[in-house]
Amino acid sequence: MFYTGYLNFWFTDRPVVERIAPLAALGVRHFNVFAWRSAPMADLVAECKRHGAAFFSTFDGDMGALADPADNEKTLRTWAESLEMAVQYDIAALYIFSNQIDVIDGRELVRPLSGNYSQAEQYANLLRQTERILRLVEQTPVEVRVENLSRNVFIGSQAVDTPQIAIDWVRRMDHPQFRYTFDTYHQQRGAGELLLTLERNIDIIAGVHIGDAPTRQEPGTGEINFVNLAAAVRRLGYDGEIGLEFTPSRSAEQALAAVQQLFPLGASQG
Repeated sequence: MFYTGYLNFWFTDRPVVERIAPLAALGVRHFNVFAWRSAPMADLVAECKRHGAAFFSTFDGDMGALADPADNEKTLRTWAESLEMAVQYDIAALYIFSNQIDVIDGRELVRPLSGNYSQAEQYANLLRQTERILRLVEQTPVEVRVENLSRNVFIGSQAVDTPQIAIDWVRRMDHPQFRYTFDTYHQQRGAGELLLTLERNIDIIAGVHIGDAPTRQEPGTGEINFVNLAAAVRRLGYDGEIGLEFTPSRSAEQALAAVQQLFPLGASQG
């Protein structure tokens, strides 16, 4: 296993590039930032290299909506651009979402679609567009990851807003470069059934993101039973990413220690 430091959550009192050094000092060697178009990617990647780390993943904050037929040309174009960026900077994974989400005055709003499409029409368009995007992905080493975004977190309706639909999306594509990220915070907020979902879908899970609920802070601050969850991760033989996608409620050292106690890495992060 290895930890990924999510720069949008840690050391937010300093510029984003300067957040890498203190996380690297804690032993984190993989990093993520949201919305690559608005991030200083060249500086972030250079800073990672300076600390012997890798910039691991990101997503496009202006991808468009896969669920909206009017965005088909845009989503294909923006994914081509995201893949070009990922190859340029040797980024392993890019996240994909069903809808365009805009952050306005601190609120995360699902952008309205161009027409009154049914849920079935939205999902069918999403699947067709994903097939087109995957033909581009196949020309790169990049892995695309689906992460369920809970309907209880965002304002507005999304085509994929439950773990069941997100997992169906991955299984329908049945592609080695199209995997699922199990996010404990969104799973608990949106559906519960953490253990059942993990156990039934371990074959398609490429990432486990940590965040208690409803706090979105380190384990032990909310209602999730991370002891049972960590035991299941070990029992199932999971050996992938552990995403530190939460805001520490105390010192960074203490917050990371809460994760390390449950999901220890051993001698190296690999």
